[in-house]
Amino acid sequence: MSASELTEHDPQHGLSSDEARQRLAEYGLNRLPEPPLPGAATIFLRQFLSPFIYILLVAAIASFVLKQVPNGIFIVVVLLLNAVIGTIQEHSAQRSAAALRNLVRGKSKVIRDGRTIQIDSEEVVPGDLALLASGDRVPADLQLISARELGADESMLTGESVTVEKDADGPTDSKLPLSDRTGVCYAGTVITRGRACGLTLSTGEETELGSIAHQMAGQREADPPLMIRVRRFTYQTAAAIGVTIVLLVAMMMWHGGYDTQAMALMAIGLAVSAIPEGLPAALTVALSIGMRRMAHHDVIIRKLVAVEALGSCTFICSDKTGTLTVNELTIRKVLLPGDVSVAVSGEGVAPGALHGHDGVPGVNELCTTGVLANESHLDYAGGDWVSDGDIVDVAFLVLAKKLGLSLSQLRGDQLQVELIPYESEKAFSGSFNSHANAIALHVKGSPEKILSMCDRMMIGGEIKPIDRAALEAQFEHEAGLGFRIIALAKREVVDNTDHGQLRDLIFLGMVAMLDPVRPEARDAVARCRRGGIEVAMITGDHPSTAKSIALDLELCGKDDPVITGTMIRDASELGQAEADKLIRPARVFARIEPQQKQQIVESLMRAGHFVAVTGDGVNDAPAMRQSHAGVAMGKRGTDVAKENAQLIITDDNFASIVDGIEQGRIVYNNIRKVIALLVATGFSALLLFFLTAASGLPMPMIAVQLLWLNLVANGLQDVALAFEPAEGGELDRAPRKPSEPIFERHIIEHVLVIGGVMGVLSFAVYYWLVQTGTDIDSARNLTLLLMVLFGNIHALSARSEHRSIFKIRFFANPFLVLAVPIAQCVHIAALYTPGLSDVLGLQPVSWEQWGAMAGVALLLLGAEELHKWILRLRIARGKKPERSAASHVSGEA
Repeated sequence: MSASELTEHDPQHGLSSDEARQRLAEYGLNRLPEPPLPGAATIFLRQFLSPFIYILLVAAIASFVLKQVPNGIFIVVVLLLNAVIGTIQEHSAQRSAAALRNLVRGKSKVIRDGRTIQIDSEEVVPGDLALLASGDRVPADLQLISARELGADESMLTGESVTVEKDADGPTDSKLPLSDRTGVCYAGTVITRGRACGLTLSTGEETELGSIAHQMAGQREADPPLMIRVRRFTYQTAAAIGVTIVLLVAMMMWHGGYDTQAMALMAIGLAVSAIPEGLPAALTVALSIGMRRMAHHDVIIRKLVAVEALGSCTFICSDKTGTLTVNELTIRKVLLPGDVSVAVSGEGVAPGALHGHDGVPGVNELCTTGVLANESHLDYAGGDWVSDGDIVDVAFLVLAKKLGLSLSQLRGDQLQVELIPYESEKAFSGSFNSHANAIALHVKGSPEKILSMCDRMMIGGEIKPIDRAALEAQFEHEAGLGFRIIALAKREVVDNTDHGQLRDLIFLGMVAMLDPVRPEARDAVARCRRGGIEVAMITGDHPSTAKSIALDLELCGKDDPVITGTMIRDASELGQAEADKLIRPARVFARIEPQQKQQIVESLMRAGHFVAVTGDGVNDAPAMRQSHAGVAMGKRGTDVAKENAQLIITDDNFASIVDGIEQGRIVYNNIRKVIALLVATGFSALLLFFLTAASGLPMPMIAVQLLWLNLVANGLQDVALAFEPAEGGELDRAPRKPSEPIFERHIIEHVLVIGGVMGVLSFAVYYWLVQTGTDIDSARNLTLLLMVLFGNIHALSARSEHRSIFKIRFFANPFLVLAVPIAQCVHIAALYTPGLSDVLGLQPVSWEQWGAMAGVALLLLGAEELHKWILRLRIARGKKPERSAASHVSGEA
């Protein structure tokens, strides 16, 4: 609909309430399209998409075909339990994401029925007259009807941090670039100063913001690291188990003496026992626990697998403003003529002071001009300082507070007669103020512009001829350090009608401003470095500013170059190899455009890194979606950024990202522990049957006993193991290589050693029982009891890969401490439960028999402790086969 059609009604009175309701029904809510969420049935069915589950489904069908109903029921129950747990956890994650979207709904002021009202931004409709003021987020695409000194931050669309001047008479042609349409304000952008009224042209997905969001919908996302590893592991394990069982059946057929149906049932039982079908449920639980723990560190998870994805990252591409810095310009130095410098402490609007300004003339005069040539406000409310307006103006008000000046008294004593608003082409702002029957002109702006207006300077309280060379040298020195420099001047005038009086001013001095580094960001970067995680800063700011911040954070050295967007563009023209050569060693990027940020991420991913990307604007969304872990900012992030992110940082703090990485590593460590537990148990059962078949003895367990073993030995303990807390020092070790499989050397070694001990000892006991005349049913009964005891001890020892069980705080994981005795009690109860004991082929055991089996089971504890001791020796010698430094990623890739 055109602007003329939208203004059929009186533009001064806005839409009527009835017309607004009709248009809301016609155009829909003013919000970006949300991705459709799968229903409970879809989530439930999705739990069965796994090679493990396919094998178990075949085993269940085969059991029913062979009329082994108990076996089939056991398998179906296990499958349903896993699916129910997974469905509950995924549905819970969806509710958390929906709740998060409700938190970011904003308010807008519109004119309806001739009066100004405030409504939810989602209820703004085409044709609404929206009122904008400094600090507002634009609710929709608006054509300006009136504007007074309007400035907008469009960095979330264009990536350019400089405020864009807006004008009601500016061009609106849609064929022009976004930044040239100065008569239009775009949805999601922020008003930095001024006032305006605009006609709503489009809402929701019809806006420029919605157009980009729609384009993002079809873009492919990179698979999370965990899913890559688990998928590889599941296919490999399923194939290995299938081949092993076929070999075992072939061996039994070669020996002869085994019933064909019994062998088929044995194969089914072994498949169920060896396959870690509890892994999906345990994995979901581990991720859900990590999600809740991350929430305590200001990290909200939108996609469950992102918990581990963040922990696996080897490279973080972080934006600067608000993540590494506080997003509040702070005056750090007052620079007076005569090469005088006064330091200023305090970050943002926090308390601080000027150091060494006592007795230094000119400081008060400079600060007064900064307060009077100002459009912002600073108030103390609700126990904190609250600011409103352009951040440069706010910084001068904060400086006055640090100097002990009263803002209300200054403005009351020197009333503003006329304001000269800041305009980019003028590069300065000013104010005419009356005081003691005189009018004074106060101006502030770029040093080059202010110096051109001055012919005198104030030095030591005296007015002297200006020394331009000295002042320019002072300015260039501070600018080279990465500071933003604002100069100030004043003079008395006859009246405020002649703006040609902007000459022959007295130069008062300059201030050096900086968006300061978050204090906790330095430690967070250091923690990343200790953990072998590389960090790069990507910003649209000036290279000097970027370099200054990077040096403060120790992201780079003094001689390291800052890579700019122009340099990347020139290198790309020479080919991808040249661009990669430029990008990969760099840690500071400045003047970067959105597509170049995505190019940086792709280059790092080709080098073999698992990449996390932080961002808050629409321009960050492509890179975030392309990465392994997209991290959006919760406070200042756009809806598009949040929808394309897997994680949201509620406090916009880089340190929270590092905390999230630590929690992600804890989750991955717990997943490894669960896998080691499940696979070692399955391997022990396979080894027991292999040794039995090789010796020509009857099968050591019937099929239903194998199913029962799988239920009581792993059914509770594997899930409980996922609750294991941090062992400590997770960030003191290098990340695992992205190419490393989930089933790597240490787990393989653990399975062979611990699973081998369990399998060999179980066979030895079974062999001895048969050879000493124990009947087959009793020998199977005791062998099954021994395997259950092995599972109990193994679960407790699996709480750490290398720490002794005697060094672990016993009740740190109460779920596991309870799960182990419960599993043992369930098995003992089954021995004495009529009906169940008959189905399982179980019989009661004496205290002596239980004690003997427990004594054999304790041998496993000795084997576990010996294996961990050997591993600790390797670590002490610097030989850690399961670890690899991230710094080697690109070289090995």
